[in-house]
Amino acid sequence: MEEIQHVAVIDFGSQYTQLIVRRVRELGYFAKLYALEDFPQIGKPGAIILSGGPRSTSEADAPDLDFTQLMGFGVPVLGVCYGMQLLNIKFGGSVEASDKREYGPAKLVPAAPCGLFDGIAHESQVWMSHSDTVSRLPEGCQVIARNQHGTPVALQWGEACYGIQFHPEVTHSHEGTRILHNFLLQAGKLEPFRIEDFKKELLADIREKVGGKQVVCGVSGGVDSTVLAVLLHEAGVKMRAIFVDHGLMRKDEGEEVRSNFHRMGVPIETVDASERFLTALAGVTEPEKKREIIGNLFIDVFWDAVGDAELLAQGTLYPDVIESASNAKSKASKIKTHHNRVDRILELQAQGKVLEPLAELFKDEVRALGASLGIAHDILHRHPFPGPGLAVRCPGEITEDRLEIIRECDAIFIGHLKDKQWYDKVWQAYAALVPVKTVGVKGDERSYEWAIALRAVISEDAMTADWVELPYSILRETSHDILNQVKGVNRVLYDVSTKPPASIEWE
Repeated sequence: MEEIQHVAVIDFGSQYTQLIVRRVRELGYFAKLYALEDFPQIGKPGAIILSGGPRSTSEADAPDLDFTQLMGFGVPVLGVCYGMQLLNIKFGGSVEASDKREYGPAKLVPAAPCGLFDGIAHESQVWMSHSDTVSRLPEGCQVIARNQHGTPVALQWGEACYGIQFHPEVTHSHEGTRILHNFLLQAGKLEPFRIEDFKKELLADIREKVGGKQVVCGVSGGVDSTVLAVLLHEAGVKMRAIFVDHGLMRKDEGEEVRSNFHRMGVPIETVDASERFLTALAGVTEPEKKREIIGNLFIDVFWDAVGDAELLAQGTLYPDVIESASNAKSKASKIKTHHNRVDRILELQAQGKVLEPLAELFKDEVRALGASLGIAHDILHRHPFPGPGLAVRCPGEITEDRLEIIRECDAIFIGHLKDKQWYDKVWQAYAALVPVKTVGVKGDERSYEWAIALRAVISEDAMTADWVELPYSILRETSHDILNQVKGVNRVLYDVSTKPPASIEWE
């Protein structure tokens, strides 16, 4: 198959860099994010975008790249914020530190005819986030847009090299996606990114890497591990899919996972380790300690079931890869200190024995891949469920009695969301135990029982989240059924906290 001319996004450290990749892919083109040190190995891109970043070009060790190599590709280049300032310096101009940081909305006013702003409103809102400013333009540089104060915010050098002082990738830039689209139209060699084509490449790559070896993967019933297992099965390789039931699942979830994989025709092995986990968690109340115990024990149980693995497949997604790359040293150091069994995974990675077929995909793209593999909608669109399971919805001590209360309340809540066609409108919903007993009245007697909190949020990537304004009828019916059907609960609350400052889960 002819090599896809991708869009290379060079990361200078902006908090928004991943969004550039997302927007380009949403426009139908394959984009890949490269760390700055990997710039010499970006291959043959069809277009290059230099991201923004928190550093100043005036710093002695400011991030830099080989300008001769950049221009040598002969493809359109777009510099965003820091990328624009760096380009201005490279072309012979200068940049100076500003007295104050410009952060927030501004007006984009095109100053000269330019394909980059075709179809853009005369005063379109864009989002600024910078502290340095261009102080001198090099010879031949053209100002193609200014802000409402007349300050240059978009520059052009040569035929297809641009710099913009704002972030087109964020939704606050109202026509930012159109600007990116206009830029990519100038890259004539770009091929569209289609999930069907990508699936064929993935299957061929898996067959080549696995050969006759056996590959092992863990499955949880979540979207990522499910798509991974079905992809491996579709590739026809020798595979073992292992499901570890740690006893912290939702009501009937273990059986649901087994049933779903049976529907898909993918055999899985189940390891029931619920007693081991509950014993290890007995009396532990500190959230991070609980997570550490669960993580360590899960690795133990999984590797005990695996035995000798020739290849290990993981459902790592693109955001995980970028996070790992940016925090590699600190993450590797921390993970080794709390469990030496993780060394085995690191050793397999060093030997090239870890497969991460989904590592270039975002969550929505994984769902699209799953749909192309024939996975049913209800499986692909299950709400996210955390690795530590109900442990993060049970503040304080974890006991079987408390878990059972959470399971019953959660099942009632999710049942009402599905019955009222709200389940697919919500990114994630659940019930959590509030570890406080309150006074109530049941029958003719006073009760002293637990409170339950319901939570439903919408989110794009779990980095931020807003609470869902559910109809009162759903909340009323859910509360009524919980209070009448679940022993040990006499109060139901609805969590209306955003992230930030709250987290999506309770622990």
